[in-house]
Amino acid sequence: MQNKLIELVEARNRKQKTPVFAIGDNVDVSVKIVEGEKERVQVFSGVVIARKGSGINETFTVRRIVNDEGVERIFPIHSPSVVDVTVRRHGRIRRAKLYYLRQRVGKAVRLKERQQFGAAGAKGKKDDQEQ
Repeated sequence: MQNKLIELVEARNRKQKTPVFAIGDNVDVSVKIVEGEKERVQVFSGVVIARKGSGINETFTVRRIVNDEGVERIFPIHSPSVVDVTVRRHGRIRRAKLYYLRQRVGKAVRLKERQQFGAAGAKGKKDDQEQ
């Protein structure tokens, strides 16, 4: 009985369209900030190093370097304060959590880019080889 009530409340607060991104992606997270009576949108850019939870409790962690200091921020995916998540670059990774990036400095933090091949990409690549 109680589970159905929880599901009903969660369904009402869940976003209809969730952002599509993966761990290792460089993202721009647009966050709504309230200062007194005013509202503004601030962008937090960085690498997604973790995703955890499921359903309405799902969160993701974004890490970036500011003034030679690592800054991590945890965002709930279904939060009304998270306006938009825009993927700038897809990273190629082999781990579920990228906590090892915390010990890295400078260029060692960079990840290789994941290549996106769709139906057109694979076809175009084959055409290039024939010529």
